Amino acid sequence: MNNQSYDLVIIGGGVCGTALLYTLSQYTNVNNIALIEKESDVALVNSYTNSNSQTLHCGDIETNYTLAKATKVNAGASLVKNYLLTKDKQQEIHTKYHKMVLGVGEEQVNQLKDRYEEFKQLFPDIKLLNRSEIADKEPKVLLDRKADESIISLYTSKGYAVDFKALAQSFLNNAVKNTSKNIDLLFNTKVNKITKDNQQYQVHISGKTIKTKIVMVAAGAHSLLFAKSLGYGLDYALLSVAGSFYFAPRLLNGKVYTVQREKLPFAAIHGDPEVHNSAIARFGPTAKVLPMLERHNYSSIVEYFQTAGLSVKAIASFTKILSDLVILKYIALNFIYDFPIIGKRLFIQEVKKIIPSIKLANLSYARGYGGVRPQVVNLKNKALEMGEAKIIGDRIIFNITPSPGASTCLQNALEDTKRIIDFLGDDYQFDRQQFLQDLSVQENFASKLSAD
Repeated sequence: MNNQSYDLVIIGGGVCGTALLYTLSQYTNVNNIALIEKESDVALVNSYTNSNSQTLHCGDIETNYTLAKATKVNAGASLVKNYLLTKDKQQEIHTKYHKMVLGVGEEQVNQLKDRYEEFKQLFPDIKLLNRSEIADKEPKVLLDRKADESIISLYTSKGYAVDFKALAQSFLNNAVKNTSKNIDLLFNTKVNKITKDNQQYQVHISGKTIKTKIVMVAAGAHSLLFAKSLGYGLDYALLSVAGSFYFAPRLLNGKVYTVQREKLPFAAIHGDPEVHNSAIARFGPTAKVLPMLERHNYSSIVEYFQTAGLSVKAIASFTKILSDLVILKYIALNFIYDFPIIGKRLFIQEVKKIIPSIKLANLSYARGYGGVRPQVVNLKNKALEMGEAKIIGDRIIFNITPSPGASTCLQNALEDTKRIIDFLGDDYQFDRQQFLQDLSVQENFASKLSAD
């Protein structure tokens, strides 16, 4: 492999890296591609089934999304949904559930009513459910709830739970079927550094060097570490938020969310049936700030501080963010949720907002579950930047993908493929029209899967 030359090297074999590989293999004439992944298989870090909430986010019931953001996220999620409907007809990768967000108390009830009026044109299938209609769909949500408590929900039958590791594997399998291309897969391979010499990049791995025209870094929180090593992204740092979960026996028939709190970029607590086992409900995620780029990988602590930096700007930014009492209290409480004994007793109060009748004996800490979602900190304005970050350099792209990065992985692949073709020049083409056409769904097939 030493000094072998590629058109493109993709660093990171999660659902975003493999989505890009799939898109390039099927819809472009980019013929020499290497995918480098430090783990032994695709999607063993944040895209792994245990590391995320298995949700295809569309923006319909995520109450922290503005209409503009929901419009963009829905467009991206629709590509993934349509891929699943065409490529996963046996539902080995995804499961269909209904989903709803609960508004409890007059303030939240009014908030959801206003949201319904604003969002119903974008999501024509969404409904407002009253108390009795909620009880019909989710009996446990009303069991033992105060009779005089105001409650309403936004509801849709079109919710999807996705095994994002299996989705990444599907992308990879379909990519390598194109035997006309040279696609090299380098697993168990850590990238030590990236350097640039004239018109080529050198990707240094285990004493070897790979040359490439273009580099795509899709390595989650590590993407910013690589960016900074090349002089990019110097005005960014990361607030790494680790999400944990609790298990309970089957209490829900679908996904049930709570209303997002203002100022908080972290997902509100929700309950989801497991993607491959509806007899288990998963509640979470918690949001614990950890100085790590990767959950359960303590060697990434040093890398975190290399990424965050100890500059005056970084310290001032973190101080400003954490001085907000709403955020500070939230972070402190979420840190305690992972503690033995006391953690479950505190966390159950959040779960009771969804299932009032739940008992301590029903909850068990999901040990080993949960990943890291890198929240981007802008060092210029000393504030958190909501959503994904993309840094574009000279024939190199760095994707930092907090939630909902997995839901929009094909949208990212679409955008990045166009940039890569532009980098490579006039001899390279991307059949964008065919890409979009293939990811549309025949109405007769879609209607069968969408039946309530």
